[in-house]
Amino acid sequence: MSDKVTYGGQAVIEGVMMRGRDNVAIAVRKPDNEIIVEKRPVNSITKKLPFLKLPFLRGTVSLFESLIIGIQALTFSASQAAEDEEEQLSPWEMTLTIGVAVILGILLFIVTPTSAARLLYVLESNVLINFLEGLLRIGIFLVYVLAISRMKDIQRVFQYHGAEHKVISTHEANEELTVENARKYSQLHPRCGTSFLLIVMVIMVFVFSFLGKQDLVMRIASRIALLPVVAGISYEVLKLSGKYCNSPLVKIFITPGLWLQKLTTREPDDSQIEVAIASLKSVLAREEASAGETSVVERLEASR
Repeated sequence: MSDKVTYGGQAVIEGVMMRGRDNVAIAVRKPDNEIIVEKRPVNSITKKLPFLKLPFLRGTVSLFESLIIGIQALTFSASQAAEDEEEQLSPWEMTLTIGVAVILGILLFIVTPTSAARLLYVLESNVLINFLEGLLRIGIFLVYVLAISRMKDIQRVFQYHGAEHKVISTHEANEELTVENARKYSQLHPRCGTSFLLIVMVIMVFVFSFLGKQDLVMRIASRIALLPVVAGISYEVLKLSGKYCNSPLVKIFITPGLWLQKLTTREPDDSQIEVAIASLKSVLAREEASAGETSVVERLEASR
């Protein structure tokens, strides 16, 4: 198995978070036009419990750790992008905001389509019921994305999302991280979280089809309880699609996810690409330093 590190990221408020194997960097452009970079280690639980790196388990762990890191990155970017202290959210306000967002997400993408699908119990096929529920969930997601994409602030986040993809593609092509090089790459990327969400919604159809017909409470509870299982399967599918993205068959498979990314990304300007480059360069420098420290420790241990 290859030990090659794949880098990923997330658009935040007026910035980009980039993540490597052991480090995270959050670059944000402040109101005075300065780019500030926050560097943090990744304290993954898989370092203490290596069995969590096994296929399917690693996807669930990655999902929860990515959510935590993403929330921390958003909190940092919000505090740096605010023009004055009065606009900054306190930790309690940020926690409340995120909690409300999670609850609304469950209501919108799980409770609503699941409740609507119960009306289809007149159909005999449980597979068909779950397929229609899945279509409704995807439809709700598309309407939601289209609605928020009209907001000016969200449009800027989507531009930073595009900048993140361009810069990662530049690095994966082994080109120097410059604005000129990054500009020529697509704003779409096969390992994007948007594609992951689409895969999750498709995998849900197959997983939930094995549950049979349930009452409404059990349908909702089972879907929430099985989200880690769905995430684990979806993670493996996403990794495989990213690894073999040049295969003609895989290209067909990932095309819907790339189409969906056209809703969640926008063409960035040069200043936004600069922020993404600052973030990835910081991560790469930290990863190289960490690798150097590790090799020194290994040589010392070998000499004992």
